[in-house]
Amino acid sequence: MKICFPTMNLQGLESQIYEHFGSAPGFVIVDTETQAFEEVSNNDLHHAHGMCQPLKALGGRRVDAVAVGGIGMGALVKLKAQGVKVFRAAAGTVGENVGFVLKRTLPEFEAQFTCGGHSGGGCAH
Repeated sequence: MKICFPTMNLQGLESQIYEHFGSAPGFVIVDTETQAFEEVSNNDLHHAHGMCQPLKALGGRRVDAVAVGGIGMGALVKLKAQGVKVFRAAAGTVGENVGFVLKRTLPEFEAQFTCGGHSGGGCAH
């Protein structure tokens, strides 16, 4: 399975998970079968609130799943419409979260936990 992790930095499996999909500086895409990974800068970083284009952010790369600390409803709906599972990542590194995925301990993201915006206090991830 190819799984995408929004990250604060691009340091492979040592990259820190970022709190929000749309504003993540980059992504690390990991093939859980081979542990090979690819680093991608966010190609949709400066979008208007609520206008995130997840596949544009990934530069058109296809993934089977995303694991993220927080995500807006629009991005969640768009990813799910493309058949992409969305998991709620734990704080820490990509490598740690790959382990959680393999152990099947990350929950799927539910709509009630999506971000409503960042102005005036914003998300509660």
